[in-house]
Amino acid sequence: MTAISTSRVESVRPRWQAIVMVALIFWLSGSVILDLLVMPSLYVSGMMVSPDFATAGNLMFWGFNRVELICSGLVATGLMVLSNSLSDFGKRSRTAIVLSFVLLAIALVDTYALTPQMSALGMQLNLFDSATEAPAGMNILHQGYFALEALKLAVGGTLLGWCYQNQV
Repeated sequence: MTAISTSRVESVRPRWQAIVMVALIFWLSGSVILDLLVMPSLYVSGMMVSPDFATAGNLMFWGFNRVELICSGLVATGLMVLSNSLSDFGKRSRTAIVLSFVLLAIALVDTYALTPQMSALGMQLNLFDSATEAPAGMNILHQGYFALEALKLAVGGTLLGWCYQNQV
C-alpha cells in the first residue's frame, strides 16, 4: 500500500508544480503587459479623456480580472497540493499557502472593489458635457491599484522562485 501511495505522490508532484508555475507566469506576464504597455499607450493616446474610456476600461479589466481569479485559484490549489505531497518544499509550505491567499485577496479586491469603483467614477452620465480630465478620486484609486499590482508582482515572483527551486 505504501508503494502505491508513494508512486502516486511522485506522479502528482510535477504536474501540480507545472500548473502552478504556468499559472503564475501567465498571470504575472499578463499583468506586466497590461500595466506597462496597454494602459500607458491608452493614456498617451488620449483615451483617458474620452467619454467612453470608463466603458472600455471596464470591459478590458472585467475580462482580465476573471482570468486573475482563475489563476489565483489554480495557484492556491496547486500550492496546497504541493505542500501536502512534497517533503522537500519544507518550511516554506505554510508561507507559500499564505502568500497564495494574499494573491487571491488581491485578485478579489481588484475584481470586486477597485474596478467597479473606477468604472463608476469615470462613467459619464451627462451626454452634453465633454470629459476633459479624470475625476480627482480616480488618482487615489489608481495609486491603490498600482500598489496592489506591485505587491502582486513581488509575491508572485517569490512563489515562482520557490516553485522553480523545488523543481525535479
